[in-house]
Amino acid sequence: MDLAKLALEVPTILLPSKGIDLTRWTVIACDQYTSEPEYWEAVDQLVGEQPSTLRLTFPEVYLEEGDDAPRIAAINQAMDDYLARGVLAEQAPGFLLVDRQTAHAPSRKGLVVALDLEHYDYRPGSKTLIRATEGTIVDRLPPRIRVREKAALELPHIMVLIDDPEKTVIEPLFTAGCAPAYDFELMQNGGHLRGWQVSAPQLIAQVGAALARLAEVERFQQRYAVDDQEVMLYAMGDGNHSFATAKAIWEKIKAEATDPASVMAHPARYALVELVNLHDPGLEFEAIHRVLFDVDGDDLLAVARAYYAQVETPVAIEWVKDQKEASAVAGSAGSAHAIPFVSAGRHGVLRVAQPALTLEVATLQNFLDDYLQSHPSVRIDYIHGDDAVTRLGGRSRAMGFYLPAISKHDLFRTIVRDGALPRKTFSMGEADEKRFYLEARRITR
Repeated sequence: MDLAKLALEVPTILLPSKGIDLTRWTVIACDQYTSEPEYWEAVDQLVGEQPSTLRLTFPEVYLEEGDDAPRIAAINQAMDDYLARGVLAEQAPGFLLVDRQTAHAPSRKGLVVALDLEHYDYRPGSKTLIRATEGTIVDRLPPRIRVREKAALELPHIMVLIDDPEKTVIEPLFTAGCAPAYDFELMQNGGHLRGWQVSAPQLIAQVGAALARLAEVERFQQRYAVDDQEVMLYAMGDGNHSFATAKAIWEKIKAEATDPASVMAHPARYALVELVNLHDPGLEFEAIHRVLFDVDGDDLLAVARAYYAQVETPVAIEWVKDQKEASAVAGSAGSAHAIPFVSAGRHGVLRVAQPALTLEVATLQNFLDDYLQSHPSVRIDYIHGDDAVTRLGGRSRAMGFYLPAISKHDLFRTIVRDGALPRKTFSMGEADEKRFYLEARRITR
């Protein structure tokens, strides 16, 4: 089985050595709770002086503090220190089978593998084996690049989807008798995580064979009703910008090499990810909402009226007593795009008649992009969960928009036929279901 044709690499994974407290070691993805510093303060107190991925990653809640350089230097130093002290132990080459229990789902299965960045391109219109599912915000890459470019290790919160309705790739491994790797409780309501080593050659070949069947051109064409010859096998789920960062670093390494062929075996060519089957019952898509800070809600609504009138999709504003009533109004909007919002404690619905775009998120985001460009003091954040939107958007000089979730079963067909969705269109689960940092891999020679 030629795994390289499947963009698949068998990684050498590093796990915490025996005696390391895995609950303190394992911390949620850096792009979560970005408007809730109290979450990260609680994590810092819980971790204390114990070895932790908190010291190896850059929580984005701190991006605005202006101390990027010393923080990144400390991250790189911590990586070197942990390697020197034997905090991380090298495992036999192989995959890691994982099963995550959360507060919302009893089980979500995955397989940690390495994917070849040569088979990925996040630019619009790309037809690579690995594809972006939403627009990449290039402005978000520089701080991540600065973390990774001198890092000895990568720690993934990336989740990549496969469309495997017959459950042939990941699920059969759970009956293969793989050796346990870890079994513990995650911090901060993260649930429970179990893992198993998948290093036997026959099991690796089994995974490759199942992925190869999913990548057959005829199957691909029939499943998505297209005549494309370029197959999409993997779709980015969570961690799109981390994967794009890895791609940027890899392209830089090639560009700076005197002989590009000499670096093709460089470990930075690959990125560690967790594969998740789109059809896993524990995987649910949630909406990603928008909250704006330092904003005058009345001004924004006035600008919205003018903006939508100009693009010939007139907007109406309806005020209601609470979020429940706003949701009911939005649910009965018919062909209009009705988007509930909260502004300084007041609830309403922004109703766009005759929308030119398919998704509510696109209708709203185009306006917000225009508004933010002309109001540079206003800050936007992308929020999971209705309660968080109500709490944050209900504050003085804040405004939150509630957006609907898309069906996960429409994702692959939409990406194959129409290309990437608007950025921040969907979320794989609630904030506390996001992937936690645990496994590591060396990305330097």
